[in-house]
Amino acid sequence: MSVINPNETNKSWQAAKREAAVQLYLSGVEGDSADLIGARVAGYPLSLNVIPVTDWIDPEELASATTAVIQVDADAPASIKRFQKLAQAVETPLIAAAYDPPLSLVRSLIKMGAHDVIPLPLNIEDLETSVAPVADQASQRHSAAAAANGKLVSVIKGSSGGGATALLSQLTIGFAQNEASFSRDVCLMDLDVQFGDIAFQMGLRPKLSLFDLLEAGARLDGALLKSVVTEHGTGLKVIAAPADMMPLEGVSNDHLLQIVDLATKQFGTVFVDLPSNWTNWSLSLVARSDLVLLVTELTVAGLNRAKRQLKLLESQDLASLDVRIIANRYDKNQARTIRPSDVREALGRDISYTISNDFPLMRAAIDRGVPISDIKRKSAIAKDLAVLDAGIAAALGLER
Repeated sequence: MSVINPNETNKSWQAAKREAAVQLYLSGVEGDSADLIGARVAGYPLSLNVIPVTDWIDPEELASATTAVIQVDADAPASIKRFQKLAQAVETPLIAAAYDPPLSLVRSLIKMGAHDVIPLPLNIEDLETSVAPVADQASQRHSAAAAANGKLVSVIKGSSGGGATALLSQLTIGFAQNEASFSRDVCLMDLDVQFGDIAFQMGLRPKLSLFDLLEAGARLDGALLKSVVTEHGTGLKVIAAPADMMPLEGVSNDHLLQIVDLATKQFGTVFVDLPSNWTNWSLSLVARSDLVLLVTELTVAGLNRAKRQLKLLESQDLASLDVRIIANRYDKNQARTIRPSDVREALGRDISYTISNDFPLMRAAIDRGVPISDIKRKSAIAKDLAVLDAGIAAALGLER
């Protein structure tokens, strides 16, 4: 692919690559403590670290933990000092553990920042009681972070018949595969309520669709949203367009925004395929998007339609959006008739990405419902899609 000016941005977004655990730092294991090995507490696995009570613990080891249980010895001042320094150095909730701790020590540890002080030897019941409140707080923080980190990508068609839907289906299939390596989900919502057929192009036969979410009203929640999702073999979550045509104006703006907002809380990145005709709700979705992809063809007619789309966004005070122009079905011979300067003059910006024209290969991938790379890994179009994937990930600040 030719990347003329992707104008990529950097944003901070990271996801944990492994499951958070409750870290135990004990000088040994005895009695009922042996039952803790391999167990789970408050829904989290236990990770046992056997070290002397005065040995230093690297704060970085605690960064990804749900909480850490640190042994303290009332007769070893160095162990108390260790706990105090750790409490000052980390944000991870700390629980102190000691044999028959005197009340004065318990008060001191709480003042140092301990969320709780529990007796040794440990047992599951005591640990569950102590960890559960901390785990609930961690879960709430995670949910809030997930909601803040959910990314919305809107796809605008420069014109009908330009292959935007086929491109989007292939793009999101590959994007979902790459995101799965980082334990992040990707959802594709087909909001073309009249002509949407992305699920069909992917070889899916969904039993439920966007229509069921629109009809849910006050019953809409995360469980219902997930029940409507059809999962592609690559892990991509797909919410299909209604089976029957719906009038664009029949879709409630507030309700659709609620559906999309809920999707961004449930999934890492949400792509929405918008109808060719503008509505209040499609403009509202574009306005709250983290990235907008405008798919067009590098022809005089295609650039003219793309220009009109950009002008509409400007007229709605949306000129500050991060809009990337994708020239689909690109042929190198087109560069002889339409130069980069012509594109800048027509659109006021450069083409960000070009996708090679290989209709037979695209059609074969759609017919089989598989990524193009599965059919022909080293094709020009597969390379173009990989570069586009990387560009979108960079624009959204996704760690790859």
